[in-house]
Amino acid sequence: MWGNKGGNHHWDTVISGKTKITGDLHFCGGLHIDGYVKGNIIADDESNGVVRVSDRGHVEGEIRAPNVIVNGKVHGNVYSSKHLELAKKASVHGDVYYTVMEMVMGAEINGQLKHTTEVKSVSNKTQSLKQVDVKSVGDNG
Repeated sequence: MWGNKGGNHHWDTVISGKTKITGDLHFCGGLHIDGYVKGNIIADDESNGVVRVSDRGHVEGEIRAPNVIVNGKVHGNVYSSKHLELAKKASVHGDVYYTVMEMVMGAEINGQLKHTTEVKSVSNKTQSLKQVDVKSVGDNG
């Protein structure tokens, strides 16, 4: 898992545990959060951005990025167009939109899981998501 290996990511921006930010964050590259963010976190459309909320991190707002790693607390919806990882201390209070997801024992989601096959624009607030109807995927009738 990405969060445990920590290896291949470069964290362009780090929000330390002694930092509290109020307002939306727009970024590209890697964003690591140990502190508190009250606002939406949005990766640039063309980036292959990664957001990592550590076990000390707390976000109150939406997260919209291609790659998301959560091991802390998120109060808001999470939109991941490529890869989502929920580590053992992850606590998400909101709906989760994902294409590929890893979730370890201990992680919790208080909301709906919505598998998507396409995310047109990560930063578009009126984002169009094509959802997969799980009931009809295996239905032959």
